[in-house]
Amino acid sequence: MLRSVGQKRVADGDEDVRVQELRTAVARLRRRLAALPAEFPDRGVAEEELADLAAMAAAGVPEVPRLRRSLLLLAGAIGSVSALSAGLTEVRHAVELFGEPSRP
Repeated sequence: MLRSVGQKRVADGDEDVRVQELRTAVARLRRRLAALPAEFPDRGVAEEELADLAAMAAAGVPEVPRLRRSLLLLAGAIGSVSALSAGLTEVRHAVELFGEPSRP
């Protein structure tokens, strides 16, 4: 069951739903990338950024600028691999749930 607490959406157990969505999307894309037999030049970059995103999601609510930076690097690394486009879109949607980075 979902409920709102201020701007944060939480599920039973008080875990932020956005974090759950990010964790799920990242895990799916990691599996798709691992199953992809083709090598491409930036595969290592993609794997590192997915590991970073997974670590951020595991630590709680991540910083939006860091999320967006990782998303950009990930998109640059796998954006041309059509087999991963749906997974990348899922990750992008999960990052967008966190909104815009706050400006000083």
